[in-house]
This record gives sequence, C-alpha cells and structure tokens, in this order.
Amino acid sequence: MSRILRTPDERFADLPDFPYAPHFIELGDVRMAVVDEGARDGEPVLLLHGEPTWSYLYRKMIPPLVAAGLRVVVPDLIGFGQSDKPASIEDYSYQKHVDWVFDAVRALELDQVTLFGQDWGSLIGLRIAAEHPQRFARVVIGNGFLPTAHGSPSLAFLVWRTFARWSPVFPIGRLVDTGSLTKLTKAERAAYDAPFPDRTYKAGARAFPRLVPLRADDPAVPANRAAWDALAAWDKPFLTLFGAKDPILGRADAPLQRHIPGAAGQPHDRLRGGHFIQEDQGPELARRMIEFIGAGRR
Repeated sequence: MSRILRTPDERFADLPDFPYAPHFIELGDVRMAVVDEGARDGEPVLLLHGEPTWSYLYRKMIPPLVAAGLRVVVPDLIGFGQSDKPASIEDYSYQKHVDWVFDAVRALELDQVTLFGQDWGSLIGLRIAAEHPQRFARVVIGNGFLPTAHGSPSLAFLVWRTFARWSPVFPIGRLVDTGSLTKLTKAERAAYDAPFPDRTYKAGARAFPRLVPLRADDPAVPANRAAWDALAAWDKPFLTLFGAKDPILGRADAPLQRHIPGAAGQPHDRLRGGHFIQEDQGPELARRMIEFIGAGRR
C-alpha cells in the first residue's frame, strides 16, 4: 500500500451538532474511526455512509436512536472522515472496502445487527449482509442498491463518474449540499470538507464512482452476483426508505422490493428528500427505524 494519510485531529474540532469522539480499530495497514454510542447491551444499529460523506451524515439520526436504547455504530469508511486515507486511488477496491467493514463488525463483536446503508453504504452493507446473514437481524436501505452489471447505468451516473475522476476540483461539502433538498449551512459544508485538508486526501472519494461494477468482467461482479442470489432467499425484515428526488437512485427501491422475500409487506416509502436523505429526513428515518426494530420484537 502507498502512503497513508491521517487527517489532523484539529480539523474535527467544534463541528456543529457532532460531539462524538471516535474509537479506532486497527485493520492491518489502516486505522478505522468508529462512532460507538448508546448502551453496550442495546441492540446494535450499524449506519454505513457512502460517497463522499462520513459519519457526520448521521448526526441527526444518532441521538433519537440512542434515546431508544439502541447501540449506534457509525464507521468512517477507509478514505473518509477520521479514518486513514491511502493516498493512491489504486489502493482502493470494492473488495477491500467490504473486508474493512466486516473486519470492524467482527472486532466490535456485533451480532443481531440492524443495518442502515445508503449510497456505497448499501453497496458494502448488502454484500456483507448477504455473505454473513447470521450477523444481521434486519436491513434498511436508503437510496442504495447492489450493482451486478446487468442493464445500463444512467446518464446521470456516468456524468458523475466522469466528474469524480477528471474534475480538477472536487468540493465535498458543496457536492453534499447539491445532493440534498435541505440546504446546508456554511459550517455544515465545512464539516464535510474537514476530513480533506487538500486534494491529496481525496483519493478514496475519487475512487468510489469508478469502483461501481458496470461491466461483467469487473472483478467485483462474481461476488456481487452471488450476494444478489443469496438475497433472493433473505426472509428477514427488509425495508426501503428512499429520497424520491434522487436522480440516480431514487427508483432503485422497486427491484429490491421485488427480489427480496423479507421486503414483502414492509412499510416502504419514498420520502421528500434527495440523495443524502439523512440530511433531509434524518429524524424521520430514525423514527421509522425504531418502529421497524420494535415490530420485529413483537
């Protein structure tokens, strides 16, 4: 692995509405930051962010989930947030991200997990849930999917992929603002920019769009197709809560609902929100997750 960067701690001082200190997990060459809040004996909720965000995205959801007695675990994916950032795009792969997150799940000894995954959090989370179903009690997906290189990508995604790779500037905070219906404050945009002091820290964010498997010969396709087949037998509760105004993934909930047995009869919904539905509907997402978890106890 090439040079590994670590964002200075002072970049994360005094972030608005984010008083959480991370725990760190050593994963071989890299260190992953994890927000771990709530009762240690509470049912664990694993919140996985995507591109190009970090655990700050869940600041509106953590307090109500903790107040409900849940243990809330929010990793920063490698390359993001307060986690380490390999400096070369070639240091990132779909499989590495899956392995890093699952190694963290094992290190934290999480069991009977409720997963919430959005964007790349769903691409990673659905793989892990399909490959290790004994660890998971239920799944909630918001604006995400599991790509298997069947069909053609949307023009909006191809434009995004090209921009992420070639644009001379990659303004993280403004990208999150654009993908949300709720306009971020200057301080909130700065919080999304905080993990990236300069362009050398953004290799992971630049890499993610090109790691989405679009062709059958992509190295991630066999494992993703196997996971998709496994989800065809997933009979545990499976819920979709999507932002309806997402131009790329706003309609990706329908094939998940058709394919996964555990999605039958669940209170799926498309909410007023963009791609970053956590910004637009964070408290409502938390409320519905609490109800979803409670229904499984009855």
